[in-house]
Amino acid sequence: MGPINIREFRYPEDYSQAIEIWERMEKGVRVGISDAPKEIEKKFLRDPELFLVAELNGKLIGTIIGGYDGRRGFIYHLAVMASYREQGIGSRLMKEVENRLRAIGCIRCYLLVNNDNHEAKEFYEKHGWNHLDSAPYAKDLT
Repeated sequence: MGPINIREFRYPEDYSQAIEIWERMEKGVRVGISDAPKEIEKKFLRDPELFLVAELNGKLIGTIIGGYDGRRGFIYHLAVMASYREQGIGSRLMKEVENRLRAIGCIRCYLLVNNDNHEAKEFYEKHGWNHLDSAPYAKDLT
């Protein structure tokens, strides 16, 4: 195994590998309408420096998407292929996106975790994330 490189996502070149990682996640990442090529392109154009991948020998093995609206940050789609987990790749992706968010002035960041995803909850808490008692709300605007 060669060195694992953390780099910015490239659109459209990386799209098919990223969507494959997300679709293969056992839980935690749900592929939806926001993951269609045109939606990912919009995200890429807005915050390219916050859309990161982990790459090994030219193959994507992990992703993380950060967002920043000028007030709050948000984390989406932290995903590592099953055969590469428990090697610190998710931690490296998270640390890098947090550093990039901090560098652009983000002082608070959010993420969502499904209630049944105990492994993800444990991972985020280990990395200093705190569970909030407030309940998330969502509305599709399509």
